[in-house]
Amino acid sequence: MVYFAKWLSVLIIVICAFGLVYAAPNFVFEEEPEDLPFWVPHKQVTLGLDLQGGSHLLLEVDTAAVIRERMESLVDSLRTTLRRNKIDYTGLGVERQSAVFTPDTAKTEEALALARDLDSTIVVEATGGGAYRMAYTEAETLNQIKAAVEQSIEVIRRRVDEFGTVEPTIQRQGTDRILVQVPGLKDPERLKALIGKTAKLTFRFIDENASLRDAMGGRVPPGSALLPSDEKGPDGRPAEYFVVRKRVMVSGENLVDARSTTDQRSGQPVVSFKFDTVGAKRFADATRKNVGKLFAIVLDNKVISAPVIREPILGGSGQISGRFTFQETQDLALLLRAGALPAPLVILEERSVGPGLGQDSIDAGKIAGVIGLVFVAVSMAAIYGMFGLMANLALMFNIALIVAVLSVLGATLTLPGIAGIVLTMGMAVDANVLIFERIREEVRNGRTPISAIDAGYRRALTTIIDSNLTTLFAAVILFLLGSGPISGFAITLAIGICTSMFTAIMVTRLLVVTWLRSTRPQTLPI
Repeated sequence: MVYFAKWLSVLIIVICAFGLVYAAPNFVFEEEPEDLPFWVPHKQVTLGLDLQGGSHLLLEVDTAAVIRERMESLVDSLRTTLRRNKIDYTGLGVERQSAVFTPDTAKTEEALALARDLDSTIVVEATGGGAYRMAYTEAETLNQIKAAVEQSIEVIRRRVDEFGTVEPTIQRQGTDRILVQVPGLKDPERLKALIGKTAKLTFRFIDENASLRDAMGGRVPPGSALLPSDEKGPDGRPAEYFVVRKRVMVSGENLVDARSTTDQRSGQPVVSFKFDTVGAKRFADATRKNVGKLFAIVLDNKVISAPVIREPILGGSGQISGRFTFQETQDLALLLRAGALPAPLVILEERSVGPGLGQDSIDAGKIAGVIGLVFVAVSMAAIYGMFGLMANLALMFNIALIVAVLSVLGATLTLPGIAGIVLTMGMAVDANVLIFERIREEVRNGRTPISAIDAGYRRALTTIIDSNLTTLFAAVILFLLGSGPISGFAITLAIGICTSMFTAIMVTRLLVVTWLRSTRPQTLPI
């Protein structure tokens, strides 16, 4: 154990040097520099929510709305199918998470067969009085909920990324909940507004044959819906209502781009949009056949604009105008680019951490780290003399390597992560304590300095590996099963275990062997 090949000595020195270089930006710069060449190490450790402040949201996906929307689409398809096949029916509609209807008695079997052909995952059962209920199977319901949550996570991720934040945490919790943590966010209210909106955009026609007064009284024609405008009146209620066809002319799924711009004629902020090929064709056909008619631009079941089609819109692009501020057009464009949520989100838990509290956590972590480092360094020097000083030097390299690895990996450092680093300080010298005590024992047994050091490292090695491996396994399990702060603690602990084994077995040994070869002492100062 006292022999070092030259290539191994060089490798140890290079690794330590890289650790110092890649850890340096965290101590030299207050913020990550942007004007340095790409080949110069400049990455810093990303601070978590509890260290730099930000927003924490726990969201719940309204899964009932997902099933209901699918059922409404199924009802529309069934209505069209029954009419095409000239089958009379009554009571066709959606009740909670199922659809009900009463077909013509003479054509019941034909109607049920047509209903089953619409979707193989539905179950049709009689409810009495000639009425039937359609509902999705339990397996299909769970699949729809899972797909809705996964799609919601992806949409939220796109929205948060467009928001310009760094290292957000967006992950699923349980069956239908989503955790969103955005460190460093300065405007949590705007984030809630952007995440909370479903942003389901549709282009539909106004039902000009319907009476608004009758619709306000509850008599809405079949195939139409009474929708409020997005603008509020002086009393806080919608300023206007529209009777809008349920059939969608073009949906937001066909959008490929949306930008906040300014109308060249009025100078007002607007949202310019562009459809894909399919959407452009549908929009062109619909506007060509309905010149002079009103159509509604509907966002989350609110009419944000109801212009007249003055001429066919053939270019596949247009603009959404209204009484928008520039900030509102930016947010609306962001929502449309990111896509619509499959279902509404409910905010179950909300926490905001101010940067001042985060700075307090950083200061407390620094104090804890410095106190722990001083106690460890003084104890090692007092107990083991020169060998303790070598262990302290290796400890400095160990801390640098931890910070360097966290910086390179882009890992997020949280307060529990700082606790993991502080814990690693004690574990790093623990390996040296085992080695030095073994060397002391060998010296008491009458071995020469070289023989004592060789035997000490060789016999302590197995114990060091066993103890560190068991802790590493625990850290891996914490990372796999835990989330948030627990994962942060597990990451820093695992990195610290690996670096401490390297510094204890390699760096300290290299220092001891180099000193041994240069001085050739007759006794060991340990």
